[in-house]
Amino acid sequence: MDRAAIVHENFLRRVAAGDFPAGQAPTGPLTREGAVSIYRSACLSRALDRQARAMQAAGQGFYTIGSSGHEGMAAVAAALRPTDMAFLHYRDAAFQIERGNQVPGQTMAWDMLLSFAASADDPISGGRHKVLGSKALNIPPQTSTIASHLPKAVGAAYSLGLARRRPPPFRQLPDDGIVMASFGDASANHASAQAAFNTAGWTAYQSVPLPMLFVCEDNGIGISTKTPDGWIKASFAQRPGLTYFAADGLDIYETFRVASEAAQFVRQRRKPAFLHLGTVRLYGHAGADVPTTYLSRQEVEAEEAQDPLLHMARQLVETGALTPAEALAIYTETGARVAAVAAEAVTRPRLTDAAGVMASLIPPRRVVPASNGPAPEARAELFGHDLKAMDEPQPMSRLINWALHDLMLEHGEIVLMGEDVGRKGGVYGVTQKLSARFGRDRVIDTLLDEQSILGLGIGMAHNGFLPIPEIQFLAYLHNAEDQLRGEAATLPFFSNGQYTNPMVVRIAGLGYQKGFGGHFHNDNSVAVLRDIPGLILACPSNGAEAALMLRECVRLAREEQRLVVFLEPIALYPMRDLHAAGDGLWMHPYPLPGERAAFGEVAVHGSGRDLAIITFGNGVYLAMQAQARLAEAGIAARVIDLRWLSPLPEEALVAALDGCEAALVVDETRRTGGLAEALMALLHERTALPHARLAADDSFIATGPAYAATMPSADGIFAAATALMGSAA
Repeated sequence: MDRAAIVHENFLRRVAAGDFPAGQAPTGPLTREGAVSIYRSACLSRALDRQARAMQAAGQGFYTIGSSGHEGMAAVAAALRPTDMAFLHYRDAAFQIERGNQVPGQTMAWDMLLSFAASADDPISGGRHKVLGSKALNIPPQTSTIASHLPKAVGAAYSLGLARRRPPPFRQLPDDGIVMASFGDASANHASAQAAFNTAGWTAYQSVPLPMLFVCEDNGIGISTKTPDGWIKASFAQRPGLTYFAADGLDIYETFRVASEAAQFVRQRRKPAFLHLGTVRLYGHAGADVPTTYLSRQEVEAEEAQDPLLHMARQLVETGALTPAEALAIYTETGARVAAVAAEAVTRPRLTDAAGVMASLIPPRRVVPASNGPAPEARAELFGHDLKAMDEPQPMSRLINWALHDLMLEHGEIVLMGEDVGRKGGVYGVTQKLSARFGRDRVIDTLLDEQSILGLGIGMAHNGFLPIPEIQFLAYLHNAEDQLRGEAATLPFFSNGQYTNPMVVRIAGLGYQKGFGGHFHNDNSVAVLRDIPGLILACPSNGAEAALMLRECVRLAREEQRLVVFLEPIALYPMRDLHAAGDGLWMHPYPLPGERAAFGEVAVHGSGRDLAIITFGNGVYLAMQAQARLAEAGIAARVIDLRWLSPLPEEALVAALDGCEAALVVDETRRTGGLAEALMALLHERTALPHARLAADDSFIATGPAYAATMPSADGIFAAATALMGSAA
């Protein structure tokens, strides 16, 4: 049977008869006007849920997760300020509606119905998804159903304290603000949620400001799997660094009082708190889910008997705020209004083509303060004796370090974060001296958790900082890749460009380290990064390129609000020589401040017309070794350094191939899923050149003498090149 219809009829019948469920008498600071506002928001949320089901049945609406049973979150919204950024659980329509009552000019029913109808007029996602969210209400849209938004909420909360001391130019949140993130009891068990709780407690335990309010909406079930009775309280009531509050979410007076106390604690103490809110779930999980397929009818009816709207009506009648007739009138009038608005909403235009869907993948540009670069006097004070060394050839690790110094000096909103980046200066010394020179609040030694590191970066970008998080090794990214795929990259897409999280993620990776670490410290797979729409993946091949490209990556993040990953080839950090020991040919002077390698441009080494070797990273180093041997064999080759691995610099690459007779792709990533697959397709589609590829085997990387056995070598490049030229002839 249609449980929504049953709940609806039960409400009408029971309120008319004064047949209310038992509950506590209403007490606390909630005013009559406030209570009625919360009830109106709850009625609108319920009406929207019912209308969404009707729209789906008529083919005018699409997949949605309802909020019925969680309407008590409107009381939490009433306890907070509209300037408190809120990362919402997908069942929190009532929260957003009540917050809309706090900000003039909001049209919540219209906005949400446009979202249900997937209309291009939807003010948050532009018709791309049914999501809660509003720029005017400080609610970034969330598409996560597993609490993966919690790490970035912690990052946003951390940014509030830092912004007090070092206000960034694009600051969004007030000094006395707090951050709220809500989620379900089942999602509280997810690794990303646990990472956020642990990071918040770890931070607060050290007396670092973190004004974060977690709200767990405990309805006792996740889809069909029940949460053990008492599990949430047992897990969080005594958690270090996290102060626990609890309320009955069916009682709006208690919920408002406890939520106000929790918010006041967080706001005044600048410490995190956990609000455990008891709720019920009506109608099942989502869409066409039928709860009686996995719950007994008695269990379903028992939940329905605790309908929070019935409890609200009872409390409002008990306080004299409304009569039963008035409570019914608000409910029925709201339903009629929603139906009328829906009839118009379904006529609004929808996205119809790929261009429309993809229009918000790339964030809008923003106007940034003009900069003439770091002042010479400031650079002299910062670098000291290093200034003299900048004219001398240096290895990659040192040039990246100097580039980071210059960038942090020029842009005060840049913040570095990661494992061991501060006191130690990084595993390979790339971030040495930065903490001492810029302070521990701009070079943050994080706990050992990649989800928290990336979440910290995403959240800080919400408040105007430019984060440069470091993932210590490429293989470690896989612990947290959804923070990039499911959170960072989707934010502009699902907010129609209204919310962005510009940042530059530094990752040490790829292979060729001699005898160190095996596959965890040598990972030659970048498929997971190239598969993320809107993400820019950059990979330098030498120190000068690294400095030039890192500057461009920061520009892309600051000015174009892009999500950028800067992949640094570990094996090339210390590289000095190219052809023979002591030749020093892989070291370079530090490029002058202001010089950059433009996004989408390739680098070309040599002008040979017989063969173009297309490669990147370590492949450039190996290809240039092979290039010299090929010249001795009578084959004039040029080496094309792609620099930008995603999106591929197609036009620049095709132009760089002009005049060549053949092309060889050298790819240090794996044959399956590696970069060569896209490059071979490009050569086939855009050129008539004979072409071949040399890629790494589909294998993990070994430790010891066989460290490079599965990947291209200079000898292998020479052999593949001569074979290609022989076949081309």
